[in-house]
Amino acid sequence: MGQGASQILFLVVFIAIMYLLLIRPQRKKEKAINQMRGSLRVGDEIVTIGGICGRIVKIRDEVLTIQVGADKVKFDVMRWAISRVVEPSELSSGSKKRAPAEDDEPAERKKAMPKKMKRASEEKSDRDDKDIAESHDEDDER
Repeated sequence: MGQGASQILFLVVFIAIMYLLLIRPQRKKEKAINQMRGSLRVGDEIVTIGGICGRIVKIRDEVLTIQVGADKVKFDVMRWAISRVVEPSELSSGSKKRAPAEDDEPAERKKAMPKKMKRASEEKSDRDDKDIAESHDEDDER
């Protein structure tokens, strides 16, 4: 009977470990998601499970109408299709642009160009600078 009892004990311990490592965290996560989906309000910025970002404009039972894009297109999605609610802090940090430092290159130089095109544009700007300097010298002589 000792060997049979140890096998049953091993099975019970194995099931308990599986519950603690797999089932319990999944239920906890599912509960948090259901709470988030249950607390959705008109005006919330959301992301769907398909990656569509929009603002909730109407809520009916399990169907939400969201507004997306600059054209303000509206369409319906199911409540279960909401992945997350975008926090206002995420919106403001994403829309803020970094202030350019004094030593930054101009925005036009930030564009990726092949080396040959870069050299050609630098040579052209150098020639233009020389032409401007020569025209100023001619004006000074007059």
